[in-house]
Amino acid sequence: MLGPDEPRYASIGREMARSGDWITPRLWGTPWFEKPALLYWMTGAAFRLGFGEDLAPRVPVALLSVAFLIFFQCMLSREFGARAAWAATLMLGTSAAWLGCGFIGTTDLPMAAAFSAAMLLSLDWIETGNRRRLPLAAALLGVAVLAKGLVPLVLTLPLVWCGRRRWIDLLRLPVAGAFLIVALPWYVLCYLRNGAVFPRTFFWQQHFERFTTASLAHGQPFWFYAPVLAAALMPWTPAFLLLARRALYRDARRRFLLLWLLFVLIFFSFSKNKLPGYLLPLAPAAAALMGISLAEARRARWVLPAAALCLMAIPTAMPVLPQALAEGLSRAPLPAFHWTWLLPVALALGIYWLERQGHRAAALAVMAVAVAAGVTTLKRIDLPAIDRAYSARPLWQEIASQRDRVCIESMHRTWRYGLNYYSVTPLPDCSQSPRPLHVRQLVGQVANLQQ
Repeated sequence: MLGPDEPRYASIGREMARSGDWITPRLWGTPWFEKPALLYWMTGAAFRLGFGEDLAPRVPVALLSVAFLIFFQCMLSREFGARAAWAATLMLGTSAAWLGCGFIGTTDLPMAAAFSAAMLLSLDWIETGNRRRLPLAAALLGVAVLAKGLVPLVLTLPLVWCGRRRWIDLLRLPVAGAFLIVALPWYVLCYLRNGAVFPRTFFWQQHFERFTTASLAHGQPFWFYAPVLAAALMPWTPAFLLLARRALYRDARRRFLLLWLLFVLIFFSFSKNKLPGYLLPLAPAAAALMGISLAEARRARWVLPAAALCLMAIPTAMPVLPQALAEGLSRAPLPAFHWTWLLPVALALGIYWLERQGHRAAALAVMAVAVAAGVTTLKRIDLPAIDRAYSARPLWQEIASQRDRVCIESMHRTWRYGLNYYSVTPLPDCSQSPRPLHVRQLVGQVANLQQ
C-alpha cells in the first residue's frame, strides 16, 4: 500500500468485511466519513473472497478498469465506428492516468468509470432524443455518487446543457427513480445510524471546504492542471493537438465530449485543493476525441512518431522514480544517460515508416504494445525499489514478530497509515506507551527500528 490514502481505504474495507457493518466506514475503530462506501464495499468483498492484504484493495479496481475499457470500446464503436473506437481505447488504456489509477485502491477510478459510463450512455439521447438508455445512465451516475459523493452530479452539467431542450427527460420517473434507488439508500442509512456528524463531515468539510479553502493541505495554483493534463495523457499527448480542428465537432455528440473535457478541467482548476487524480473523469472524453480525430485525419503522420518519442519518459524516469516518490521530485538525482533512451527513437522511425505505407492501424498497435512493454518493465524494476523506499510493508515484516515491544517515536503520516494497515491494530506512540524498541523516521529518510 502506497501513500496516505490507499492504506486508509483498504483498512476501512477490511473492517467492513470483518465486522459485517457495511454502513458506517470505520478507520481503526473510529467512524470516518471522508468518502462514500463503494470502494470499501469492493475491498471488503475481495477480503471475503479470500484475497490477501495487498490484493484485496487492488484487484476490484483493476477488474473495473478493464471492464470499463471493454464498455468504452463497445460504446464508441456503436457511435463513431470501429477504427475510432479501437484507437481511443488503446489510447485510454495505455495512458499514464488510466494505468496509474487502474491498479491502486483509491476512489478515483471507480468514480471516473461509473461517471464516464453514464455520460457515454447519454450520447444517443443528446444526438436523437432517444431516452432508452437514460435509466441505466442514471443508475451508473448513482454508482458514481456512491464512489465520490456530490462531485459526479456537478460534473454532469455539460450533459444538462447539451440536452437543455429536453431536460425534462432527466426528471422522468424511470430516470430519476433509477438514480435514487442506487444512490440514496446508503446516505440515508448512514445518517440514521450516525446522526448529524455524518452530513457535517461528509458534505460540509469534505465537499464545500475542500473546494473553497486550502485547509486540507492540497492547495495548488489555478494553472496546476495544465501540466497534469499533459502528463496524464502521456504518451499520447501529441494527439491532443488534433482536437484543435474545428471540423472535428460537426455533430452534437462530439461537441458534448469536448464540453465534458473542458468542464472537468475548468471546474477542478477553480478548486482550492487539487490532486492529480481529480482529472481522471476527463480522460475518457479526451481519449474518445483523440481516437476519432486520429481515425479521420489524413495528414497526421507526425502524431504517432511524436507519441513514440514521449516514451523516452519511461527509461529516464526509471532510475529516479523510487526516490522521487519517497523524498520528492526536487530531491531526486538527475538520471544519467543510458542507451535505452534511444529505443523510443528507433520505435518512432519504425512507426513513421508504417504511417507512410498507409498502415496506421499497425502503427497504432505497435505503439500500444511498446507502451505496455515499457510500463511492464518499469513495474518489474521499480516496484520492488518503491516498496523498500516508500512502503511500510518491509518495516512491518521486520517488527511483526516483536510488535509488543515496539512504539512509534516519529513517523511521517504516509508511513504511519501504511504501518497501521499492516499491523491491523495501530502501534502506540512512545510518548503514551514507552516500549524498548522505537520506530524513528527522519525527514526524507526510511523509517528505522531502534533501541
